[in-house]
Amino acid sequence: MFDMQLPWWEFIVRGVVVYCVLLLMVRLSGKRTVGQFTPFDLLVIMLLSEAVSNSLSGGDDSLIGGLLIAATLIVLNLGIAFATSRNRKIADIVDGTAVLLGRDGRIFDDVVKRSRVGEADVEEALREANCRLEDMQYAFLEADGNISILKKESK
Repeated sequence: MFDMQLPWWEFIVRGVVVYCVLLLMVRLSGKRTVGQFTPFDLLVIMLLSEAVSNSLSGGDDSLIGGLLIAATLIVLNLGIAFATSRNRKIADIVDGTAVLLGRDGRIFDDVVKRSRVGEADVEEALREANCRLEDMQYAFLEADGNISILKKESK
Protein backbone atom coordinates (compact mmCIF):
# COMPACT_ATOMS: atom_id res chain seq x y z
CA MET A 1 0.00 0.00 0.00
CA PHE A 2 2.80 2.46 0.83
CA ASP A 3 5.51 0.92 -1.37
CA MET A 4 5.92 2.92 -4.59
CA GLN A 5 7.13 1.13 -7.73
CA LEU A 6 8.33 4.39 -9.34
CA PRO A 7 10.48 7.24 -8.02
CA TRP A 8 8.42 10.05 -6.41
CA TRP A 9 9.47 12.64 -8.99
CA GLU A 10 8.11 10.53 -11.86
CA PHE A 11 4.56 10.89 -10.50
CA ILE A 12 4.95 14.67 -10.55
CA VAL A 13 6.37 14.70 -14.08
CA ARG A 14 3.58 12.39 -15.30
CA GLY A 15 0.95 14.60 -13.65
CA VAL A 16 2.37 17.77 -15.21
CA VAL A 17 2.62 16.26 -18.71
CA VAL A 18 -0.87 14.71 -18.68
CA TYR A 19 -2.42 17.90 -17.25
CA CYS A 20 -0.79 20.12 -19.88
CA VAL A 21 -1.63 17.83 -22.80
CA LEU A 22 -5.27 17.45 -21.70
CA LEU A 23 -5.56 21.21 -21.17
CA LEU A 24 -4.30 21.77 -24.71
CA MET A 25 -6.65 19.13 -26.14
CA VAL A 26 -9.68 20.61 -24.37
CA ARG A 27 -8.77 24.14 -25.54
CA LEU A 28 -8.37 22.93 -29.13
CA SER A 29 -11.70 21.12 -29.03
CA GLY A 30 -13.55 24.43 -28.83
CA LYS A 31 -15.54 26.59 -26.47
CA ARG A 32 -18.77 24.63 -26.71
CA THR A 33 -17.08 21.48 -25.37
CA VAL A 34 -16.19 23.27 -22.17
CA GLY A 35 -19.34 25.34 -21.73
CA GLN A 36 -22.24 22.98 -22.21
CA PHE A 37 -21.95 19.25 -21.79
CA THR A 38 -24.18 17.00 -23.80
CA PRO A 39 -24.41 13.34 -22.74
CA PHE A 40 -21.85 12.60 -25.48
CA ASP A 41 -19.44 15.22 -24.08
CA LEU A 42 -19.79 13.82 -20.58
CA LEU A 43 -19.04 10.34 -21.88
CA VAL A 44 -15.92 11.62 -23.65
CA ILE A 45 -14.71 13.30 -20.44
CA MET A 46 -15.28 10.12 -18.43
CA LEU A 47 -13.44 8.03 -21.02
CA LEU A 48 -10.59 10.56 -21.14
CA SER A 49 -10.08 10.18 -17.40
CA GLU A 50 -9.97 6.41 -17.77
CA ALA A 51 -7.64 6.63 -20.78
CA VAL A 52 -5.03 8.71 -18.95
CA SER A 53 -5.19 6.97 -15.57
CA ASN A 54 -2.29 4.63 -16.39
CA SER A 55 -0.35 7.52 -17.88
CA LEU A 56 -0.59 9.27 -14.54
CA SER A 57 0.29 6.32 -12.32
CA GLY A 58 2.61 4.32 -14.57
CA GLY A 59 0.93 1.16 -13.26
CA ASP A 60 1.74 2.00 -9.63
CA ASP A 61 -1.17 1.26 -7.31
CA SER A 62 0.37 2.65 -4.13
CA LEU A 63 -1.52 5.03 -1.88
CA ILE A 64 1.38 7.48 -1.75
CA GLY A 65 1.72 7.51 -5.56
CA GLY A 66 -1.99 8.29 -5.98
CA LEU A 67 -1.86 11.05 -3.38
CA LEU A 68 1.26 12.51 -5.01
CA ILE A 69 -0.52 12.64 -8.38
CA ALA A 70 -3.62 14.22 -6.81
CA ALA A 71 -1.50 16.84 -5.05
CA THR A 72 0.35 17.60 -8.29
CA LEU A 73 -2.92 18.11 -10.20
CA ILE A 74 -4.32 20.36 -7.48
CA VAL A 75 -1.14 22.46 -7.35
CA LEU A 76 -1.17 22.76 -11.15
CA ASN A 77 -4.80 23.85 -11.09
CA LEU A 78 -4.10 26.44 -8.39
CA GLY A 79 -1.05 27.65 -10.31
CA ILE A 80 -3.03 28.08 -13.52
CA ALA A 81 -5.82 29.87 -11.63
CA PHE A 82 -3.29 32.20 -9.98
CA ALA A 83 -1.53 32.93 -13.30
CA THR A 84 -4.77 33.60 -15.20
CA SER A 85 -6.05 35.92 -12.48
CA ARG A 86 -2.85 37.97 -12.63
CA ASN A 87 -2.08 38.03 -16.35
CA ARG A 88 -4.61 38.77 -19.10
CA LYS A 89 -2.51 37.19 -21.86
CA ILE A 90 -2.23 33.90 -19.96
CA ALA A 91 -5.98 34.05 -19.23
CA ASP A 92 -6.72 34.50 -22.94
CA ILE A 93 -4.51 31.52 -23.82
CA VAL A 94 -5.93 29.20 -21.14
CA ASP A 95 -9.54 30.38 -20.96
CA GLY A 96 -9.98 31.84 -24.45
CA THR A 97 -11.81 35.01 -25.46
CA ALA A 98 -15.33 35.86 -26.57
CA VAL A 99 -16.18 35.51 -30.25
CA LEU A 100 -18.65 37.83 -31.98
CA LEU A 101 -21.36 35.63 -33.54
CA GLY A 102 -23.64 38.38 -34.80
CA ARG A 103 -24.37 42.09 -34.84
CA ASP A 104 -27.36 44.32 -35.55
CA GLY A 105 -29.87 41.54 -36.16
CA ARG A 106 -27.54 39.51 -38.39
CA ILE A 107 -25.87 36.22 -37.41
CA PHE A 108 -22.47 35.55 -38.99
CA ASP A 109 -23.01 32.03 -40.32
CA ASP A 110 -19.35 31.41 -41.14
CA VAL A 111 -18.26 32.35 -37.60
CA VAL A 112 -21.04 30.23 -36.09
CA LYS A 113 -19.98 27.20 -38.14
CA ARG A 114 -16.28 27.74 -37.42
CA SER A 115 -17.10 27.93 -33.70
CA ARG A 116 -19.11 24.70 -34.00
CA VAL A 117 -22.24 26.31 -32.60
CA GLY A 118 -25.59 25.00 -33.72
CA GLU A 119 -28.23 27.33 -35.14
CA ALA A 120 -30.60 25.99 -32.49
CA ASP A 121 -28.17 27.12 -29.77
CA VAL A 122 -28.22 30.69 -31.06
CA GLU A 123 -32.02 30.62 -31.29
CA GLU A 124 -32.22 29.28 -27.73
CA ALA A 125 -29.96 32.09 -26.48
CA LEU A 126 -32.20 34.64 -28.19
CA ARG A 127 -35.26 33.14 -26.52
CA GLU A 128 -33.55 33.10 -23.12
CA ALA A 129 -32.69 36.77 -23.56
CA ASN A 130 -36.29 37.45 -24.64
CA CYS A 131 -34.90 39.03 -27.79
CA ARG A 132 -36.04 38.79 -31.39
CA LEU A 133 -33.27 38.51 -33.98
CA GLU A 134 -33.98 41.98 -35.36
CA ASP A 135 -33.69 43.44 -31.83
CA MET A 136 -30.27 41.88 -31.22
CA GLN A 137 -27.34 44.30 -31.14
CA TYR A 138 -24.61 41.72 -30.39
CA ALA A 139 -24.34 37.96 -29.93
CA PHE A 140 -21.17 36.59 -28.35
CA LEU A 141 -19.89 33.08 -27.81
CA GLU A 142 -18.24 33.54 -24.42
CA ALA A 143 -15.00 31.85 -23.41
CA ASP A 144 -16.98 29.50 -21.14
CA GLY A 145 -19.13 28.31 -24.07
CA ASN A 146 -22.30 30.26 -23.23
CA ILE A 147 -23.93 32.58 -25.75
CA SER A 148 -24.61 36.14 -24.59
CA ILE A 149 -27.17 38.30 -26.33
CA LEU A 150 -27.19 42.08 -26.01
CA LYS A 151 -30.37 43.86 -27.12
CA LYS A 152 -30.48 47.14 -28.97
CA GLU A 153 -31.34 49.98 -26.63
CA SER A 154 -34.90 51.26 -26.95
CA LYS A 155 -35.25 54.86 -27.97
